[in-house]
Amino acid sequence: MRVLIDECLPRQLVAHLVGHEARTVQQVGWAGVKNGKLLAKAAAEFDVFITIDRRLPLDHRPPPSLAIVSLTAKDNRVETICGLAPAILDALTRAAPGQVVKVGV
Repeated sequence: MRVLIDECLPRQLVAHLVGHEARTVQQVGWAGVKNGKLLAKAAAEFDVFITIDRRLPLDHRPPPSLAIVSLTAKDNRVETICGLAPAILDALTRAAPGQVVKVGV
């Protein structure tokens, strides 16, 4: 699965998404792109977008070809987010295009 990781998440998460082609927003050169435009760009090249931005799924519907994995965590530190990796991997198996899957506490 092709996975795009939002710029507000640690880049180290890429290494924990074994079995998936994961890239960060920064790696693909889209840092600073606003959410609506970012989702449109992501839909053209990725299957899933992972974010911790709680407003994004409320303010923007996922494009029909893109699933969103929305993380809930106490912070976005490397240890916290990478600790969610097993739950994120599980969410990737359930993520369907056009849907939001929530992960976290």
